[in-house]
Amino acid sequence: MSKTRRRDIPRFQTPIIETHCHLDYLDEEALEATLEQSAAVGIERIITIAVAPGNLQRVMQLTRVDTCIWGTQGIHPHEADSFSDAVAALIRQHAQDERIVAIGEIGLDYYYDHADRDRQRAAFEEQLQLAVDLDMPVVIHTREADEDTRTILQAFAPRLRRKGVIHSFTSSLALAEFCLAEGFMLGFNGIATFNRADNVRAVIAATPLEQVLLETDAPYLTPVPYRGRPNAPYYLPFIAERVAEVKQLEPEPMLAQIHRNSMQLFFGARS
Repeated sequence: MSKTRRRDIPRFQTPIIETHCHLDYLDEEALEATLEQSAAVGIERIITIAVAPGNLQRVMQLTRVDTCIWGTQGIHPHEADSFSDAVAALIRQHAQDERIVAIGEIGLDYYYDHADRDRQRAAFEEQLQLAVDLDMPVVIHTREADEDTRTILQAFAPRLRRKGVIHSFTSSLALAEFCLAEGFMLGFNGIATFNRADNVRAVIAATPLEQVLLETDAPYLTPVPYRGRPNAPYYLPFIAERVAEVKQLEPEPMLAQIHRNSMQLFFGARS
């Protein structure tokens, strides 16, 4: 029986910035292939995200592999029990490197509860304060924690001059509206292409284009039509297509604005 051929990845004229993935999951050979394939479909820059004390240094190393790779420094809520003064000091030290563009991935996750909730809140607040001190944007993870996320951000948003992004946004429209009003951007990924993700598409429709970012969260959340394979930055054009469809926009001008958003947030530029 012949298999249906999945369609090729679209290639837009406007470059795309991958604002959230995890390149440290790849070995050297896979990394080289991923960078080559991503460049071939117009992925201009890739931000690889730190999540744990054990990969802070690896992210730093990856930013030296290719000029298209940038990084963040931070501790994911799943790893909050490992957050300490020594880890905070390392994040602060690394974050002053010119290739590090944000503090993250930080936040709250009450869905899996891999770490004590009090420890999650404490680590989130301490890392938000680091971002305030260093005048850097933040990359925030929140899942099933809308109330506490809102409470903590209410306290810190006025002091976060460069704000940040709520990545892989799957929370309520109410939290989206609060974050947008506070000046944060929202990151959308392959979930936007999933059949049962009407809630995410409703948030996409309600989000001003000037506050939209694109990401993959690779190697997770591979978009349709490649679900079942490991995700990669080169699948971003499928996400761009779906976001344009939901927002009823032509892809090229939409991507030009999203490129400006990405540059402004992470690279301090407007073009």
